[in-house]
Amino acid sequence: MAAKREYTNGEVTVVWEAKKCVHSGICFRGLPEVFRPRLRPWVKIDASNTDTIINQVKQCPSGALSYYLNDSPKKVTSTSDTKVEVLNNGPLLVHGDLTVALKDGSTIVKNKTTAFCRCGFSNTKPFCVGSHSKKGFVG
Repeated sequence: MAAKREYTNGEVTVVWEAKKCVHSGICFRGLPEVFRPRLRPWVKIDASNTDTIINQVKQCPSGALSYYLNDSPKKVTSTSDTKVEVLNNGPLLVHGDLTVALKDGSTIVKNKTTAFCRCGFSNTKPFCVGSHSKKGFVG
């Protein structure tokens, strides 16, 4: 599996970084005509309009999906506002730019959306890797 793939419709380019994906399914449940995980290529960028695709990409909890407008040299990042969202039976999502201070004293800068583990089963704590769905976490 490639580490990074790009899909473009001429107006927008959707970038998928496989190693960041936690397989939450938010992309394909929200826009199944574009995000089709059982097919190849799994992103059918021409199946919807640019604004709808951008709005769905912004919902990605891990930041595995991002986008940039083709007529803009800069990658689109989240706004400076920070929002915290608790997903039913899933992770804690923090939308916005943040710095995470890890227990070993190191820091990681996260952009866009970060999924934090609430179930305790993640092998990459404090980040969610989707273990909650396999363990039947309720919360």
